[in-house]
Amino acid sequence: MWTNVATISYSSAAVAFLFLSILLLTNWRGRLYGMMLAVACIVSAIWAAITAINTVWGYSLTSLVLILEILRNACWSVFLIVLIGPFRTQPDNSSQLRLRPSILFIALIYLLFIGYAIYTFQDDTFAPGISIKKLTSVMGCMFMAIIGIILVEQFYRNTPPEKRWGIKFICLGIGAIFIYDFYLFSDALLFRSINFDIWATRGIINAIVVPLIAVSAARNPKWAVGIAVSRQVIFYTAASFGTAVYLLVMAGAGYYLRFSGGKWGPILQVSFLFGAIILLIGILFSGTIRSWLKVFISKHFYSYNYDYREEWLRFTRTLSEGKGELKERVIQSLAQLVESPGGGLWLTQESGLFVPVQQWNMPRIKETIENNSLLCTFMVQKDWIIDLNEYRSNPAKYTPLVIPQWLDEIPDAWFVIPLIQNGKLLGFIVLIKPRSKIKLNWEIIDLLKIAGNQAASYLAQEEASRALMVARQFESFNRMSTFVVHDLKNLIFQLSLLLSNAQKHKNNPEFQDDMIQTVNLSIGKMKRLLEKLSSNSSLDKTDSISLNRLLQEIIESKSIFEPRPNFTAHARELHVSAEETRLKRVISHIVQNAIEATPKDGTVNVYLSQKNNKAVIEVSDTGHGMSEKFVQERLFKPFESTKSAGMGIGVFESKEYLQEIGGRLDVSTQEFIGTTFTITLNLLDTTPGNSIIKSI
Repeated sequence: MWTNVATISYSSAAVAFLFLSILLLTNWRGRLYGMMLAVACIVSAIWAAITAINTVWGYSLTSLVLILEILRNACWSVFLIVLIGPFRTQPDNSSQLRLRPSILFIALIYLLFIGYAIYTFQDDTFAPGISIKKLTSVMGCMFMAIIGIILVEQFYRNTPPEKRWGIKFICLGIGAIFIYDFYLFSDALLFRSINFDIWATRGIINAIVVPLIAVSAARNPKWAVGIAVSRQVIFYTAASFGTAVYLLVMAGAGYYLRFSGGKWGPILQVSFLFGAIILLIGILFSGTIRSWLKVFISKHFYSYNYDYREEWLRFTRTLSEGKGELKERVIQSLAQLVESPGGGLWLTQESGLFVPVQQWNMPRIKETIENNSLLCTFMVQKDWIIDLNEYRSNPAKYTPLVIPQWLDEIPDAWFVIPLIQNGKLLGFIVLIKPRSKIKLNWEIIDLLKIAGNQAASYLAQEEASRALMVARQFESFNRMSTFVVHDLKNLIFQLSLLLSNAQKHKNNPEFQDDMIQTVNLSIGKMKRLLEKLSSNSSLDKTDSISLNRLLQEIIESKSIFEPRPNFTAHARELHVSAEETRLKRVISHIVQNAIEATPKDGTVNVYLSQKNNKAVIEVSDTGHGMSEKFVQERLFKPFESTKSAGMGIGVFESKEYLQEIGGRLDVSTQEFIGTTFTITLNLLDTTPGNSIIKSI
């Protein structure tokens, strides 16, 4: 019964392939790809027919079946290789072909298989129940199936997406043939016997895929797909081949455990294979392994480390994709070039400091560095990529560079890449160590320099756009001020009219009531206007200001609010040089914000202290706090406010004025815990005969 099933199965495959061969030959117009496809179909038809006859004659033609099977696999493999592109025509346009080493290698493998089949297999090798001595043949058939699977995968992956419509069905059909063969022979290798049910079904499977091949033959008669083998081909081929070899080794180990473990054999085999598959999945998804393989392939198979077209397209796509912050995308784009898993970005500020503005897969760092430091000066003058490992081992090479201690203590810090725009240092990026070891050479240095300049241009463009937006907002603000001035003129006119009528009607009770009501309304309007506006007048003449007295006045003016702020003065008088009205407005604004952000049962504390030659004012509250993202992106930006009636220029103006007089404004906050604003000012030396302001 089973013999009849196998005979019918393989006979159907022979008829299907023969019919397709006839169609191809009758429509052939001298094209190479059509002829090779026809040859593969003819050999497949002969193989299926001889296999069907062999089942009827008691497996007396097994050696011939094996040889034809090798030829069938070879024909399909060669056809796929031709489509991928290893064959090249001679310059004289003759039909003569020259072979690449890869073709010779695969051809040699198939010749060895045929020789081995002729020399060794003289019995019923492919009959049900093969002997242990013939397992070598099964492994050979598995190897051929693996080669076919890899070729199909590479053919489809490297075909341009717009041309896959014409080849997807033949990839599905040929891939199904090789995948089923792999399943058949791996099962035979594990259980030391070919499963007759699987083997008998094989003919039907081959017959089913024939229509798929025919559809692709009709869609793509020329097979001109224009494929080029790239690093991706080598990478995925190596990964697929390594996976297949791993599975073969694990299958062999499982087989050994099954037949040497006694009663525990099957349990040990299943447990071992399950663990092996889990391990394989972990390896395939390991970024370190993938990174190492890419570096290994670039180092040993190509004269250059990078496929520059692919790298630049990926670099530009990462910068331009518009997902997330540009600063984070800049770090990612440079990190991808050297397989680094993370990094940080420092950008220059108007204060002359380079401040950390973004981290990606890296611990947050708050350390800043001045623009005249040795590190920044070295990067501007040399335009070098700094290898921190090389610096530690050979600091003389980087003379006169001195790496800051905080940078040297960053875990796994590796590269420092300057971002130079028009000869000026816009910022720098610190990358952490890559997943696989990469030696810094001229090629990597040049690539990182060019990429760094490109990234700097993106950052400069973003900063210019932001500055333009702020300028436009100020312009809009100034236009709005025109209308405010108009309203103030109306109020002045009303009050002037009221004053002029007062001489005549000052004794009239009704006039007195109207006057009081008008004055109250005018005062209310002016207060609302003053709350929205801040003075944009230039800096007036500075005076020596006692901070103890100034802060005491501010706290007393806020005593009507809840919570009432507390003030802790310094033991001695601290004096600074500033315009008193503006400085008082700045500090009052920060204290008022702290009060408004704190519930009535909370606390607001103001501390005055001295640190070296600096006066330090701390305004702390136990309010709702702010997120780190809000502080970085919105707190110090003009026209950004969380208040419904706020204009968002209070904190911005405060920081700007403090920088004008040589001070600074810092903030430390935690959501739901509280916020501390720290104002640092230069102390005024009040020693008799000395009026020099001490600086940093």
